Amino acid sequence: MKLLTASIFVTALLFPRIVAAQIKTLPGETITFSGTIETIEQSSRSVTLRGPKGNLLTMRVPPEVKSFDTMKVGDTINARYYETVVLRVKKPGEPDVNTNSDAVTKGTGASPSGTAASQRVMTVKITAIDPNVPSITLAGPNNWTYSSRVADKAALAQVKVGDRLDITWTDAVLMSLDGAKTK
Repeated sequence: MKLLTASIFVTALLFPRIVAAQIKTLPGETITFSGTIETIEQSSRSVTLRGPKGNLLTMRVPPEVKSFDTMKVGDTINARYYETVVLRVKKPGEPDVNTNSDAVTKGTGASPSGTAASQRVMTVKITAIDPNVPSITLAGPNNWTYSSRVADKAALAQVKVGDRLDITWTDAVLMSLDGAKTK
């Protein structure tokens, strides 16, 4: 998922309209998953799900999820994952940003459900551009760095070393628990 987000980020960064508009919202991938609970580990609050192709996925259930104790082997968990990236070119002298926030919200339907969301905002600086490769390197807080090839040389020519950007990554997963299916 992080690779996908990074790829979306670099594509967006170098899309020509970004610099012209100074702000760009990029909807990311939406992934839908449905799995049947195969095992429940109470002590670690983890469940193992079997997907429709037989693949297994083990996930930890946060303490905020109060319906953990009602889960049973055979129940179905449905999940939908969303991500969005927003890029904004910063004006000179504008202060840097470095925040991270998370939230869990209980659903309102008949089945146990909820949403977990996370948002990361940080200011990054373009530290290198190599038009021959072509590639770009970014640096942010806490020694965060990222380098990537760039497909569009014309877009790369519209940014320069020293430009600063605010990047906002938002991701959310909506989950619901359905009782075991009867055959």
